[in-house]
Amino acid sequence: MIVSLVGMPGGGKSTVGRSLSRQAGMRFVDSDTEIEKQLGESIRSFFDREGEARFRDIEQAVIADLLQRPGDMVLATGGGAVLREANRLALRQQSTVLYLRSTPEELFRRLRHDTQRPLLQVKDPLQKLRELYAQRDPLYRTTAHYTIEVGRPSVATLVNMVLMQLELAGLISAERVAATVGAGRGDEEQA
Repeated sequence: MIVSLVGMPGGGKSTVGRSLSRQAGMRFVDSDTEIEKQLGESIRSFFDREGEARFRDIEQAVIADLLQRPGDMVLATGGGAVLREANRLALRQQSTVLYLRSTPEELFRRLRHDTQRPLLQVKDPLQKLRELYAQRDPLYRTTAHYTIEVGRPSVATLVNMVLMQLELAGLISAERVAATVGAGRGDEEQA
């Protein structure tokens, strides 16, 4: 089973994905981390030098490769992965996709001091988040099998919501969920 997480930058995909993988006993992979390993540099420096189109080419190849790997996996994708139709189709057909949905205002609260996200290094990051959200929200929705409203719960609460959704969908057993829900009490940071 592959569970893929999609959503806006700063929406909690990596944080929730790591915790979910621990609780569900699955391998965790962050597509952005895999891309940086392949590039041998940060996404930001590559993005600045080569541009978004070249970055998206590499991202598409990495996501396609990750979806072909054997074994159970939680895959956190980059915020813009859904911009390519090939990624949307591959994710939807080869994994169970969960959209971690946050409003631009919630994202701005979390990201206002983040200097590592190339698309947010602009004069008005909140306006940029609103523009990105308007463009990407419909793509996340059409890619996802399920949408989880993030809001402001703890990581543990979000992971429990995801596990319960997967159980309701018949993708993991009730026993597996019962054994993991509430197990990560030390993981109470905000997503």
